Amino acid sequence: MKVLVISSSPRKGGNSDSLCDSFIKGAQESGHSVTKVFLKDKKINYCTGCGFCNTNDYTACSQKDDMEEILEQMVNTDVIVMATPVYFYAMCGQMKTFIDRCCSRYTHIINKNFYFILTAADDNKKALSRTVEEFRGFLDCLENPKEKGILYGTGVWKKGDVDSTTLLQEAYNMGKSI
Repeated sequence: MKVLVISSSPRKGGNSDSLCDSFIKGAQESGHSVTKVFLKDKKINYCTGCGFCNTNDYTACSQKDDMEEILEQMVNTDVIVMATPVYFYAMCGQMKTFIDRCCSRYTHIINKNFYFILTAADDNKKALSRTVEEFRGFLDCLENPKEKGILYGTGVWKKGDVDSTTLLQEAYNMGKSI
């Protein structure tokens, strides 16, 4: 299977990004082809609400940035992993901007398996429910998505906090089980 991992961490090697890498290792060891997109390294503008995409059968966007390439990868993959640090009990701005920019191709993101990775300083898993619902709201707009798993990385704040937990192993196991 083809797997696309979208890391929205603003820190390379941050907690959610490290969990992405563990997921990738497990998926690759199971023989899957994996591509990782680190959103911080991409130029993704905000959606301007211009309507260009819906007048072009959801095949194009008026903006020319890195989003076109990522959307093509989303359309042509089997599994999509979306990872975000949780700030103020919501997904980070990088992930939200990314999701908003899916407008131009969302009708082409069909029959995909989704995994979500969330990290937060709060150690209460229930505190991340709003963020999960944000992801589910995105999936509600797609055709036949399948939510396959959620990794709740709670109680991690400082870079490297995941290293002293079982979360890296859990991410690896999740990737291995695709």
